[in-house]
Amino acid sequence: MAPHEDQSTAGVRGPIEALTASGLRALTGDAAALPGPGGLGVRLAARLRELIRAGGALRPGTVLPPTRAVAAEFGLSRGVVVAAYEQLAAEGFLAGRQGSGTRVADLGAGARPAPKAPPPEEAARPGVPDLGGFPRGRWLAAYRQALTAMADGDLGYGDPRGHARLRTELAAHLRAFRGADAFPDALLVVGGAADGLTLLADTLAACGRPRIAVEDPSSPRTRALLRRRGLEVTGVPVDGEGLAVDALREPGRLGAVLLTPAHQYPAGVPLSAGRRQALVRLAREHGVLLIEDDYNGAFRYDREPPGCLQGLAPDVTALLGSVSKTLAPALRLGWLLAPPAWAPRLVHDRALTHPTGHTLDHLAFAHLLHTGDYTAHLRRTRRRYQSRLHLTTELAAAAPGFIPLGTPGGLHLPVALPPWSREAEVLAAVRAEGYDVQGLGACALTPPPPDRPGGGLVIGFAALTPAAIAHLVGVARAAGGPPPSPGAPPPPG
Repeated sequence: MAPHEDQSTAGVRGPIEALTASGLRALTGDAAALPGPGGLGVRLAARLRELIRAGGALRPGTVLPPTRAVAAEFGLSRGVVVAAYEQLAAEGFLAGRQGSGTRVADLGAGARPAPKAPPPEEAARPGVPDLGGFPRGRWLAAYRQALTAMADGDLGYGDPRGHARLRTELAAHLRAFRGADAFPDALLVVGGAADGLTLLADTLAACGRPRIAVEDPSSPRTRALLRRRGLEVTGVPVDGEGLAVDALREPGRLGAVLLTPAHQYPAGVPLSAGRRQALVRLAREHGVLLIEDDYNGAFRYDREPPGCLQGLAPDVTALLGSVSKTLAPALRLGWLLAPPAWAPRLVHDRALTHPTGHTLDHLAFAHLLHTGDYTAHLRRTRRRYQSRLHLTTELAAAAPGFIPLGTPGGLHLPVALPPWSREAEVLAAVRAEGYDVQGLGACALTPPPPDRPGGGLVIGFAALTPAAIAHLVGVARAAGGPPPSPGAPPPPG
């Protein structure tokens, strides 16, 4: 059953009456006086969310007054009220059915107080999409179409770059949606971004340029992969404009720079235009390969995402991408768009290690791209993930001192902890509840001491339910401790 599909009031004790607009105003107070950050619609949604969690007058099944009546009673535009209702419906607090109005949804026992059952596996793990949103029916139909239409020759070893049909569709998609300078002959279909990065790392080592610069902070797993392939990893600091190009030392000794320009991991900031241009000039001057991990380029919630760096400098940039964040990691489908000077060597090495690809998967994904089903899926998931970013308002309301960082995008939210807390203690508490949250300290090339005050969290929010978000915030707030009393000495560290 799809989320919010069951609009019944089963389990509700006693008759449920429709709430009048004046009754709603009596519960919430005047709109202009509603506390909290954001506009009127955001504050109205926050107040209704609190009332629903508390039960009482807004218990499950309560019929809310029509938006026109609420707008007239509060002296607001109807659009403000509609936006508040839609926000809460997207989060699962409200439910509506044709002819029966908008009702308070049944959040189930355990939504408040905190549920005792552990969250789903990988809950809050950064980079994991909402796996329940995988389009199983579309993928199955694409498989059937691929099996029906594929030629007998498609069952052979094929092109080591990947099936030509997928490379054609993928090149068109990357040009249209990521601003890439993409053509089928320059693309390699790989088994995910990590597979493509492994291929690039092996080529760098074989060419005698094993030194690679990475963003600091960055993904610990990515750094471990690079070191495992024999590369020397050096860090470059990140600030509000992304990778600090001026901090790159001895660029002539570098083989490559690995970066996440669309939405830096974990800080969540895009690489500024000035930094992009400076980095391209440096790469061309010193013969450095720029490796762009476009892991989250499809998701930006306040505006259109910036185009990829490869589109600005295809001669020095290798673009890595995959469907792990947009469809599912289990598909192991990704791509590597290489500069012309690098492509022959990469294709040669790919043919040695992977003489054939997963052709059926290639053709199924090509079908999704060709029919527009993939872009439609991206639009749906973008709306769903955007609704879950109310995690930021939850933090502001329930955990003062927990400061969201970066721009609204991707599948994770970096959060700075208050200076009176300790990252290790907060991490231990949320992980004990089953949340696979990452610490900002672990992303630094030189992690800080575990007893250092402050720090931060990297929270994957794509698959979290409203109840799980509230629970996570409550656990983190309790573990962070109360702010010190005025005049108290600062914590050591």
